[in-house]
Amino acid sequence: MKVLVDEMYDGMDVRLKEFGYEAFSVKKLIMEGKKLASDYSVIKYAEENGMVMITGDIEIGKACKENGIPCVLLDTDALFKIILEELGNFKNR
Repeated sequence: MKVLVDEMYDGMDVRLKEFGYEAFSVKKLIMEGKKLASDYSVIKYAEENGMVMITGDIEIGKACKENGIPCVLLDTDALFKIILEELGNFKNR
């Protein structure tokens, strides 16, 4: 599975590779000369390369959903669920 990690999560691509994913970072792709300055170009790149997008950008998440591009949106709601789960681990202490 190919994964495209948005700039805000640069470095997560390295960790995903450790788990066997073919992961790429928008930031690193830009440094290699890819023209990915706009949200549109990032989304289009993910679509053209059959990638799952990982982002915290709500607008990119919406655009992916509207265009049928698989996306993991790490927005405030998603992060809050993780926080609640983790806090639940401390309740019985």
